[in-house]
Amino acid sequence: MEVLLFGIAKDIVGESQIQFTEPDKMPSSVSELKQMISSTYPDFAKLSSLAVAVNSEYAQDDVPLNGNDEIAIIPPVSGG
Repeated sequence: MEVLLFGIAKDIVGESQIQFTEPDKMPSSVSELKQMISSTYPDFAKLSSLAVAVNSEYAQDDVPLNGNDEIAIIPPVSGG
């Protein structure tokens, strides 16, 4: 499972992607993925809102994840 990180999420983790390769350590849902990242990178939990896309479609927390999914973490973007 590949998780792509953008914006501040990428800055917090220090990488542009996270790989989950061991089946027993892969998150089973979007919610579990967020919890796993937050437990490893506490500043990630401070993000007030972010979008998660699974296989190029926005996903809610209850969406199940599979080992071959491509996931993108998209934090809020501000501009001017």
